[in-house]
Amino acid sequence: MKIQWSYSSLKTFEQCPKKYYHLKVAQDVKDSGSKATIYGSSMHKAAEDYIKDGAPVPPQFKYVVKILDALNRIEGDKHCELKLGLRKTEEGEYKPCGFSDPDYWWHGIADLVIINGSVAYSVDYKTSKNAKYADTKQLDIAAAALFIHFPQLEKIKSSLLFVVSNDFIRKDHYVEHLDSYFGSFTPLLDRLDAAFASDVWNVNTGPLCGYCPVSQCDFNRRY
Repeated sequence: MKIQWSYSSLKTFEQCPKKYYHLKVAQDVKDSGSKATIYGSSMHKAAEDYIKDGAPVPPQFKYVVKILDALNRIEGDKHCELKLGLRKTEEGEYKPCGFSDPDYWWHGIADLVIINGSVAYSVDYKTSKNAKYADTKQLDIAAAALFIHFPQLEKIKSSLLFVVSNDFIRKDHYVEHLDSYFGSFTPLLDRLDAAFASDVWNVNTGPLCGYCPVSQCDFNRRY
């Protein structure tokens, strides 16, 4: 089976293959989200509307205005909620494609991208309370996709912006390291490919079992 993935779906597989199976393969379970994810989605929409259209920020998100103003002052073409897709050829080359193209290999959405000549800024908003569990690999794949979609780019200044705690996790990406950004995902993608080939989806148990929507799992403690 041809693998199609996003950063979040691959993280789900890493967290628990059984959960991934029910959400992405059998599709017999739907994750309706939580208060935290709904809050995050609303904050992303408020940031998009403010930067793109100058729309007022809802009162509950007023604390992000100073941060958004600082981002707005960065020179360059601004792209909010930029949808990106990549195809992978049989020769192993990566080509740009639409987010929803049927033959995409990877797809994702960059919260804010600012392009100024050969340099870009890529910002991913986070609404968790602190940066303790920050994972910059999310920035790696977004940067790789941006290098493919905008071949004039030589450097990307990437960051995870934790808007609640006002923490920035920064990482610079360079086009000459493109292969390494893709390669960092290879081991986990190989495991995903093996799961599809064998149709074996093992359970990983842990504290997050208490929040899992897969009620038919023996380890689910919500039901």
